[in-house]
Amino acid sequence: MTEETPAAPAAIRPFAAMIADADIDDLKSRLAKTRWPDQETVGDWSQGVRSQNLKALIQHWEQHYDWRRFEADLNRYPQFLTEIDGLDIHFIHVTSPHPDALPLILTHGWPSSIVDYLKLIGPLTDPVAYGGKAEDAFDVVIPSLPGFGFSGKPTQTGWNVDRIAAAWAELMRRLGYTRWAAQGGDWGAAVTTTLGHLRPEGLAGIHLNTPYAFPQTIPEDLSPEEKRAVDTLALYGGPLGGSNHLQATKPQTPGFALADSPAGQAAWIYEKFQSKTDNQGLAEDAIDVDDILDTISLYWFTNTAASSARIYWENRTATMAGPKLTLPVAVTVFPRDIPLLPRTWIEDAYSNLIHYTEADKGGHFAALEQPDILIDEIRVGLRSLRS
Repeated sequence: MTEETPAAPAAIRPFAAMIADADIDDLKSRLAKTRWPDQETVGDWSQGVRSQNLKALIQHWEQHYDWRRFEADLNRYPQFLTEIDGLDIHFIHVTSPHPDALPLILTHGWPSSIVDYLKLIGPLTDPVAYGGKAEDAFDVVIPSLPGFGFSGKPTQTGWNVDRIAAAWAELMRRLGYTRWAAQGGDWGAAVTTTLGHLRPEGLAGIHLNTPYAFPQTIPEDLSPEEKRAVDTLALYGGPLGGSNHLQATKPQTPGFALADSPAGQAAWIYEKFQSKTDNQGLAEDAIDVDDILDTISLYWFTNTAASSARIYWENRTATMAGPKLTLPVAVTVFPRDIPLLPRTWIEDAYSNLIHYTEADKGGHFAALEQPDILIDEIRVGLRSLRS
């Protein structure tokens, strides 16, 4: 599956993705032999993924999708493994050609992966080549969360967002960075928010596209924006929260099915892209089908359905009311994100809010849906942190 150079635990070792031909052949064989359930009894997505849509996705995966294309794209970027707190952490590390670039660690969520951020690397590290300014350059670090992608899979409990945030701080220290920023969405935003709360040495500020800024107690009198936030939280935890609830309570149970069936793994992830993107009826309206399959394939080939799901179990007592932060925070709210929070709550949670924007389009998976908007927001949002 991989190529790496053995080394001491604290060392940083080069890494390249290399899935065996036999594993690709096995995937295609499994897809061709998919055993389909009976069709849903409704004409919409209220019972989950619609049969006709998943069958089209599986057909594309089996007959047209090219993992080697994605693998080559990924391996164009310098990748590494390093052991932190007893676990191998996989990460991409691309330095900018411009002096005084601001180091930035980008953290994905679930069911996302490093795939989310690949289109951001070039514009962030070399803005001049993409029509930007040299003074907006970043060095980019993109780790895979523990149990995700090519990172190690924890064999014991305890890898909650606090432990991950501490590992990220150690990673940035190990890379030699003394002043840096952090960005994230979904679980990546939870880790980034925790970094903002811990304030490790060197962290100058953060950017979030998923703010965890619900008040500890919901007020009785709500503005229209606050009522929308409460309503979208109910939707997030209710009709759209089935997989979250299962992964927070019994992550191993669906893990058996998803490890055995690529069609099942595809449905598990596809439904999230469908329900949380700014689309016109299908996830493919918002995210290219091959980008969707890059993500699904990465989960399949690394067999990380169960290990990634445990991030919900490890943080099952967490709430949407994150800590109040005093370090510089930049926030971009995308209109089809869920839950969707009002500016008043965000300002209350982040007393040093240095940037706030409501984007005109995009949903929960901002980096995949609207990479250009997110790139601009990261540049503008973190610009004041540059020394």
